[in-house]
Amino acid sequence: MAETIRINTEEYNEEFSRKLKVGDSVLITGKIYSARDAAHKVMTEALARGEKLPIDWTNKFVYYLGPTPAKPGDPIGSAGPTTSGRMDAYTPTMLDQGIKGMIGKGSRKPAVVESMKKNGCTYFAAVGGAAALIAKSIKKYEVLAYGELGPEALAELTVEDFPCIVVGDTEGNNFYEEGQKPYRKI
Repeated sequence: MAETIRINTEEYNEEFSRKLKVGDSVLITGKIYSARDAAHKVMTEALARGEKLPIDWTNKFVYYLGPTPAKPGDPIGSAGPTTSGRMDAYTPTMLDQGIKGMIGKGSRKPAVVESMKKNGCTYFAAVGGAAALIAKSIKKYEVLAYGELGPEALAELTVEDFPCIVVGDTEGNNFYEEGQKPYRKI
């Protein structure tokens, strides 16, 4: 079994992203940003109007997340991934803003895969169904913009050893397909 790759978001860039391959197990530490389909829609509409976004997405991670309310003393409630395909209509535009890591679950459309290859962005899967466990790696959660969207707002998360698997690399490989190959019978 391959060794787990540690990623510090402050040092993450396109060069690092292009070295990752499907099946790599990673632990992410640093700042990541959550946004779901409603926030993506607002951001792509703002870009179409020529407006500046609330954050500079260069070399950043986006986590497709809709958290539950936090219990007293916790920074966040359950924090499992949202199905990434919900963002596919907006993803190429957002990747053009400099995003180098996406975290979610599920397969992506061909246009997204092509944009990942073009922009040097890696797609990571967080484990669905383990939302309470994932929340333990989130140390801070702060809404930055679009608070009216509730759990779909743009937020900054500080994470420590956030577990993911590379499911889409910058060469267009898909772990959802590659990982099944050894088990298929023809």
